[in-house]
Amino acid sequence: MRAAILEEPGRPLALADDVAIEGPRPGEVLVRVAYCGVCHSDLHLIDGSVPCPTPVILGHEASGVVDTVGDGVTTLRPGDPVVLTACPPCGRCYFCVRGQAVLCVNASAVATSTFPDGTTRLSRAGATVFRGVGVGAFAEMVLTQESGAVKIPDDVPLGVAAVLGCAVQTGVGAVLNTAGVEEGATVLIIGLGGIGLAMVQGARIAGAARIIVSDPVAARRDAAIRFGATDVLDPTTDDVASRTLAITAVGADYAFEAVGRGRLIETALGAVRPGGTVVCVGAPPLDDAIQIAPAVVFVASEKTLKGCLLGSANSHREIPRLLALWRAGRLDLEGLVTSTRPLAEINAAFDDLRAARGIRTMLRF
Repeated sequence: MRAAILEEPGRPLALADDVAIEGPRPGEVLVRVAYCGVCHSDLHLIDGSVPCPTPVILGHEASGVVDTVGDGVTTLRPGDPVVLTACPPCGRCYFCVRGQAVLCVNASAVATSTFPDGTTRLSRAGATVFRGVGVGAFAEMVLTQESGAVKIPDDVPLGVAAVLGCAVQTGVGAVLNTAGVEEGATVLIIGLGGIGLAMVQGARIAGAARIIVSDPVAARRDAAIRFGATDVLDPTTDDVASRTLAITAVGADYAFEAVGRGRLIETALGAVRPGGTVVCVGAPPLDDAIQIAPAVVFVASEKTLKGCLLGSANSHREIPRLLALWRAGRLDLEGLVTSTRPLAEINAAFDDLRAARGIRTMLRF
């Protein structure tokens, strides 16, 4: 099959037509990819700020059609349209039975780029190729567990559905699931890429009274207003924490960091009120750190600092819920996808991401 491969960090992705993929084993499905979004999480691996094994096929925000199913698969059949998920819940592990499906043992694939048994079922000239971020969707085909593909209605455009796989599931989920933002709350969102703009929509859906956003790119601040932001800040000229305190009088109830920088998480901590919550959603470089000083102030102010993976979502619940909100006109998916390119232009798509051009680029297969 054809795929885009990262041979080593810091190099452009290479297109290859000779990648071998195994057929599905019992409980697995083979999906023919239709669209895959270009996400910052993949860019971190390409640029080397987050290490991963190589050679690797990246791409994890994808939609497609089931091609083949393995023995014992009961919920999917060939021809079904699906959205892929990097965290397929097993339903039986310590985390799944406690309602934390996103932390399922299967989610280890996000870090290892393999199936839980250590295999990838991908190879090239006899050498192992890794399945990046637990999916490996910059390729014509993806092999995954049955629960790694969420069936969607036939009338949902696959180019729209793909953005649910990461950006929207993560952004809206961070607001509704991880933070549990309540009606009338005040919210600060730092970073307005695809995930940050999905957070803006999530905060609007939750009924937040003030949705304050910060991003250095004017076009993204303008987009945030269209999606429901009430106050916009330019971090190149505004002190984000001070301005948030001025707007809210006491500090935001919730702050979301969607960039992946320790210093911005510290800004968020300074911007929330005593008893407020900061949710870390962006993926920081491995050598980045958060400094909480003086620690006694953090302790005495009873602030909460939380991590967030894929919007703390069970994809089999979240994707249908998000589609229902989209059908009801409460969630704009089309507005998040600002360009579509063929797989051959994947490196140009990542150049756009580095330069903050547009919101989300979809690769078309």
